[in-house]
Amino acid sequence: MGFLKNLLAKKSEDNNSKAMSGAMITGNAKMATWGIGHLGNLYPSEIIELGCGAGRNVPELLKTYPSSRVTAVDQSEVSVEKAKEYNKRAIESGRYIARWGDVSSLDESSEQYDLATAFETISFWPSLNSRFAEVARVLKKGGTFMIVNGSDGTDPEGGRPEKLADGAQLHTAEEIEDALVSAGFSSVRTTRHDSKPWITVIAKK
Repeated sequence: MGFLKNLLAKKSEDNNSKAMSGAMITGNAKMATWGIGHLGNLYPSEIIELGCGAGRNVPELLKTYPSSRVTAVDQSEVSVEKAKEYNKRAIESGRYIARWGDVSSLDESSEQYDLATAFETISFWPSLNSRFAEVARVLKKGGTFMIVNGSDGTDPEGGRPEKLADGAQLHTAEEIEDALVSAGFSSVRTTRHDSKPWITVIAKK
């Protein structure tokens, strides 16, 4: 039974990853670009992307921050392979790494990164507080954590069952902000899109 349970869990994880990758290909890249535009005058040299999906956000990050390197971690091997395939040139240039990783216990050293990003992924994190605390651990003092979500948690369309992958849970901006403060971030601000339910939450360590 244990083998069957693990097999079904792996299948569900891969299906979720394919769904998320497809979503990025069909439009969420615009949302990511919108979110990145709110970071302001940052000069990060080391960036960690938490949940890489199909890797479509990487070119925008590398273009916006030409002196940076991006490390992407994802719990899905499907997503990691897609991200590697999509960003071959960035890997060859030494500016990008994609690998398996669990946000609940990152292999990264403490205070290693200047910027952490999470595009449409925190809905799959079972506990925001503990994961946010782990993100804070790997960020340098004064580092930035940016969360970009396609739903503000109150959007009726975003909460429909057919819109959510297995195990996903929507969070309101207020819930995200409270969890970030509890995890030790010193300042948090949320920006909402003018016409869509998109939100960008930016926290400073």
